[in-house]
Amino acid sequence: MILRKLGEWPASNWRSSFEELENLRKQMDRLMGSYTADAPNARFAGVFPLANLSEDKDAYYIRAELPGIKADELDISITGSTIGISGERKISAQGEDVKYHRRERDAGSFSRVITLPGQVDSDKAEARSSNGVLTIILPKAESAKSKQISVKAS
Repeated sequence: MILRKLGEWPASNWRSSFEELENLRKQMDRLMGSYTADAPNARFAGVFPLANLSEDKDAYYIRAELPGIKADELDISITGSTIGISGERKISAQGEDVKYHRRERDAGSFSRVITLPGQVDSDKAEARSSNGVLTIILPKAESAKSKQISVKAS
């Protein structure tokens, strides 16, 4: 039966294949939902803050989205080849008589640890926040920088 299904793919009715995938996804969601029923917010749990880590030859760059969080409310620490970003996201109360139709933004403390690909010079690290984006510049340690070696002809 599976071979017959695979033999027919891609079918002339390609939408049916995607509908089957969507049905499979829904069944998996229902199955996984039974395991997380005791944790009502587990479905919406995610990594916060969202961050990108990039590098060039001299430094690593972390850009993290932290909308509504002031720079003086953040704690950034560097230990070896890891960096920790922590703070608290505060969302103003809407009132006691407010009825939410959707509530996806949570308030509370957060902590994020990012492992860097190499060692950094923590004394020269810089951080700045602008328009809700935290940018951290971490210069690479001299031992982590690549070195060019010239080849001599004999």
